[in-house]
Amino acid sequence: MSFLNLIRYQNLIIIAAMQVFVKYGLFEALEVQLALNNFQFSLLVIATVCIAAAGNVINDIYDVEIDQVNKPSKVIIGKRISEKSSNYIFIVLNVVGVGAGFYLSNTINKPAFATLFILISASLYLYASYLKGILLIGNLLISMLVAASILIVGFFDILPAINTDEMDLQVIVLKVLLHYSLFAFLINFIRELVKDLQDINGDKNGGMNTLPIAIGRKRATYFVFILGVLMVISIVIYMYAYLYHHQAMVLYFLFLIVAPLLYFCIKTWDAATKNDYAFLSLLLKICMLLGMSSILLYKFVVV
Repeated sequence: MSFLNLIRYQNLIIIAAMQVFVKYGLFEALEVQLALNNFQFSLLVIATVCIAAAGNVINDIYDVEIDQVNKPSKVIIGKRISEKSSNYIFIVLNVVGVGAGFYLSNTINKPAFATLFILISASLYLYASYLKGILLIGNLLISMLVAASILIVGFFDILPAINTDEMDLQVIVLKVLLHYSLFAFLINFIRELVKDLQDINGDKNGGMNTLPIAIGRKRATYFVFILGVLMVISIVIYMYAYLYHHQAMVLYFLFLIVAPLLYFCIKTWDAATKNDYAFLSLLLKICMLLGMSSILLYKFVVV
């Protein structure tokens, strides 16, 4: 169980689920021509999940001192798993992830695509070792990587299969995928800021320069509130522009995405304690999962 907690298996399950939703709930449901068979798609999921897991491990290795302040009861490295063993786990996960990505890229005759996995792995290491402590840069990078975990399915499954006969449908599907990756980026960026608010004490001791440290917890909380309101407005505009004539999608978005985000905004306005921010972080994770689950209904829109 310590190993599973170290790699943050819950987050990995969400990443894998999002990719499955994209592949089987959008691409195959719309019968668009694809490049990956089931085995090749499994390799993509394995590569993505292993590299993400390695990123979680290296992040915890660099955050041991910070976590002893922020969440002492949840510290794993040095207590349940040694730092040496954690480094081995980090290396093995990266080797498996990049190796699976390299093999996949060659099976679809796109060997250059393997570079993506190397870049993602390197980015996660740089995030944990250096970029996380730079104002907003770490938040933006990790949010971009979350969005990339969605976009990469289209990159491997549709781009190699682009052809003139189905190009119109393939382009439409890629646009939908881009919309969902943007949603994932924005909601994860807000969640990263909330986590910074939650962990402000440990981050100060660790020499970090997060937004709450730079401008103060109260101002940062108001900033998160504004981002939440803008997120709600953006989703409503999206609903009006793309989903207005599809009642099931409108109801889904209103009750399972917009309503929880409005509740998030209300709770953010008065948030002040570590428990408050922990609840807000969990709420955003649920909104992320509910938002990505709506992709299963998109086959009724793109017809």
